[in-house]
Amino acid sequence: MKINFLADKTSFFQADSGENTKDFGILDHIEKIVEISQRYGIDKCLNKGKEHFGYINRKLGLSPLQTVLFAHFMEKSSDNHIHISEIAESIKCSNVRIIKYINECDELEKKKLIRCSRDGNSILYRVPREVQESLRKYGEYKPETNENISIDKLFTVLEQLFKEREDNELSFEALKTELLDLIRINTHLHFCQKILSYTLEPNDLVLFLCFCHLAGNNNDDNIGDHDFGFLYEDKCRISAVKRSLANGYHNLIKDNYIEYANSGGFVNNEAYKVSEASKKELLSELTGLGKKDFKKNILLSQAIKIKKMFYNQRESEAIQTLTELLKEEHYRKIQERLTCKGMRKGFACLFSGAPGTGKTETAYQIARETERNIMMVDLSETKSCWYGETEKKIKEIFDDYRAAVDHSDAAPILLFNEADGVIGKRKAITGENHSIDQTENTVQNIILQEMENLTGILIATTNLTQNMDPAFERRFLYKIAFEKPGQESRRGIWKALLPDVPQDILTELASGFELSGGQIENIARKTEVDAILSGKSLSIDTLLGYCKDEMRNNLNAFNPIGFARQRV
Repeated sequence: MKINFLADKTSFFQADSGENTKDFGILDHIEKIVEISQRYGIDKCLNKGKEHFGYINRKLGLSPLQTVLFAHFMEKSSDNHIHISEIAESIKCSNVRIIKYINECDELEKKKLIRCSRDGNSILYRVPREVQESLRKYGEYKPETNENISIDKLFTVLEQLFKEREDNELSFEALKTELLDLIRINTHLHFCQKILSYTLEPNDLVLFLCFCHLAGNNNDDNIGDHDFGFLYEDKCRISAVKRSLANGYHNLIKDNYIEYANSGGFVNNEAYKVSEASKKELLSELTGLGKKDFKKNILLSQAIKIKKMFYNQRESEAIQTLTELLKEEHYRKIQERLTCKGMRKGFACLFSGAPGTGKTETAYQIARETERNIMMVDLSETKSCWYGETEKKIKEIFDDYRAAVDHSDAAPILLFNEADGVIGKRKAITGENHSIDQTENTVQNIILQEMENLTGILIATTNLTQNMDPAFERRFLYKIAFEKPGQESRRGIWKALLPDVPQDILTELASGFELSGGQIENIARKTEVDAILSGKSLSIDTLLGYCKDEMRNNLNAFNPIGFARQRV
């Protein structure tokens, strides 16, 4: 949510001289604090607009200085990666001085009003979506206590906490504190009672709860190092944990809380799972909810980070229309109307276009904005050499999706990513590959029938539409073709990803290289890697070289123009 702070000087002077603020909501007071601090500076503003500071103190319990900082974080809240230097610029104070206020930012983080991601030397902030929404809807924000919650809610909170650790928004120690508190305030749950009875050493408890989260939320019985390595900041600690697990002398292995996974009938000491005894003792409550089967491959809407997207005009209008109709208030009305008219009420949408044009990310952002979870479909996992197995797996996908719709407040989005192989024209059953062709046709028939009976939302993405079977084409109610971004869109993407590069250089890059958004992001990522490895500032020659590399397979679109040779 982007707060649109007005710059109306008349209204500003009215407020500053004693304007009646009885009808002000919390966002109005925040807006005025931004105006006052930008006009008078951070020191003098603390003595101005006391009614605004007092209101925020009553609602959020913030000191005047914390209030100023939070107001400017809200001003930047559309950005999910806020640098502290941006806050300094917004408040109009020096980067050196803003360092004095880091402790106040830490207090805002403790109150859960902002989140901080600490990854190496990079420190980035964001205002969580739930904070923005709560301020907008209710005029205040009170963090959830997560006390006396259901087992299903407990596992949702576990998933969120481990996601925050993975994103470096929680340190290992902070994660440990959060997890211990969560278990201790929910001893009405059998799961929490048993966990506490194990008297695990705290560090082992964190690891075991991670395994329980993966088993309960993802049905994961093949947990590798990559699934839990993110927990630890110290590489030596990671190595020690991996070694003790692999060699069998870790407490969780010795006490049979976890066990080695099987691979082709053989024990694999590099993959693990919650032991069958622990599953029976701990996860029976969760299994009893009937939700465990379809939780695998679910991406929670609140876990999707805000990402600014750039579209051409036609795409932007189509995406905005689709987003609006998928918002729950509109979606329910539309479904009721279609049902009354005897029409199919499912929404099947096709996003087509070249790689890197933003099809998948658009699906994510629509899910985030409409507060819908995404059920991911990996078509490669449905392939089987056994006759009939592939068809069975496809049917299970739609069965699980129907269960997810029935158990969800808002119907999730079923996402078929890279669906080229599924929606192509059906094969003629001839030649030596007739059994394979027959299976593929059967799978297509199943999907076509399921689309006909769809009561929820399906989004398919594809790079190719020329070979699409007509039967699929008519079943997609909304079809959006994604083109490579135009020059203005490219410039916006460059600016968003490389804000420190001079604007005239970004303008020339946008006009000189017809790159997709994905290609520009690749270049931006390479520059970050270079900065970490070499510690050197980026040169325009290096940047041009990366652009040429990306354009190598599309030479007709490569039209380099005269760039000044300078340091960026």
